Amino acid sequence: MAAPVRTNLETSGKQKDVSRLPTKRKRFSCTFCKSTFSMKSKLMAHTCKHTGVQAKQPYPCTLCNYEFSCESKLISHMRTHTGEKPFSCEICGSSFPLKSTLKGHVRLHSGEKPFSCEFCGNSFADESNLRRHIRIHTGEKPFYCEFCGNSFSLQSSLKRHIRIHTGEKPYQCKICAVLFSDESHLKRHMRMHTNEKPYSCETCESSFPTKSSLKVHMAVHTGQKPFCCDICGSSLSNESNLKIHMRIHSGEKPYSCEVCGSSFSAKFTLKVHMRIHSGEKPFSCEICESSFSLKSTLQKHMRVHTGEKPYSCEICGSSFTQQSTLNGHARIHSGERPFSCDICGSAFSRQTHLRSHMRVHTKENVFSCDICGSSFAKKSRLKAHMKVHKNQPSNIKVSKKKIKC
Repeated sequence: MAAPVRTNLETSGKQKDVSRLPTKRKRFSCTFCKSTFSMKSKLMAHTCKHTGVQAKQPYPCTLCNYEFSCESKLISHMRTHTGEKPFSCEICGSSFPLKSTLKGHVRLHSGEKPFSCEFCGNSFADESNLRRHIRIHTGEKPFYCEFCGNSFSLQSSLKRHIRIHTGEKPYQCKICAVLFSDESHLKRHMRMHTNEKPYSCETCESSFPTKSSLKVHMAVHTGQKPFCCDICGSSLSNESNLKIHMRIHSGEKPYSCEVCGSSFSAKFTLKVHMRIHSGEKPFSCEICESSFSLKSTLQKHMRVHTGEKPYSCEICGSSFTQQSTLNGHARIHSGERPFSCDICGSAFSRQTHLRSHMRVHTKENVFSCDICGSSFAKKSRLKAHMKVHKNQPSNIKVSKKKIKC
């Protein structure tokens, strides 16, 4: 077998250009697919993925089912069981089970990247990273799934994919015990507990726990909405929002409340709904300590303190703290009354006015006087009633006796 090409040679005090060094010639071809290999042993290992027959190797591991072609590979493998790491970095003290892994690690300190891609010129500190990168250009996917036949460019990608079929979830959250099939999913989940948000928006400085969340947020600034609904033509900023939107047309509500049985089209809507049962109000006002179940409700509340009224009427110039209040106000100019009573046919410009009107029919009195116990259907009538008590003598005392249950 030809001696391996040295990539960090120094001749007369000068380092050779690695990109000009000869690359390994791939002489061994797979008879099942077009994959080629520089070593016969690698071809044999690859062929097993097609045939399903594992070639017998002379050096088996006594602790697991792995077999190896030479003793040195078995010795290196045994360190995965023993945890032995005999090769240490002189700079930072990190230790490794393989000498080759230590060499790759040392390049992190030196910044050396001796392995260059002949297609795009990108350089890498480790030869295995270059081999994986090359597959982007060649389209080679040598790792096959035995269940569905899908192929992958990385063995780690195949391992993750296999868990879809097996249902294996080896990564567990130490805080809430939720299981995950992929380590990256566990890392994202942990940010829920730590509140870590490593991805920041350069425009408004908002931060997010995942890169995908930041990407979705950026559409707020760009106004880009590339995902269109085929039914109504509505455009959405991301694919997940489109999926949720499509349930408006299909009527699908896959997320159900275990307490009251209510169902919802989005998982987030169910999460918010659950706060009705739990009484959870995680968003607090720093000024008056009022708390809210929704962040958007807190944002609206803050305008009470700041006096901000960002929604203006184009006709009369009146400004409002909420978009919904502006919409109701606009109907004064248009004369629109979209909310109708099913009993008497009266129409109203605002839904709150319709709800107040319905109490005329139901005789429901929801506003009670704390002094005399009288109840009223409308808040305005309670306010008018309170004037009766204001005219009473000031020496009236309210009993403070504790009532024993």
